[in-house]
Amino acid sequence: MTEPVSNDLIYAVLQKMQGDIADMKGDIGDLKLRMSAVEDHLATVIVSITGLNHRMDRFGERFSRVERRLDLSDAG
Repeated sequence: MTEPVSNDLIYAVLQKMQGDIADMKGDIGDLKLRMSAVEDHLATVIVSITGLNHRMDRFGERFSRVERRLDLSDAG
């Protein structure tokens, strides 16, 4: 038959669980910090891409002006 569960066994299991939960809290804290760093980096990348898009738009406008001045644009 099964042995009765002692208070010492329950206490030991609860202590182990408490240690595991403390480790998980630390890991979650680390993940939060890393996720914040990823979000910050992503925001920087988005700002950079936006700036590049604006520059490309200006290049397109300048190129159109050059075509008009040299009469290279299609008539149709």
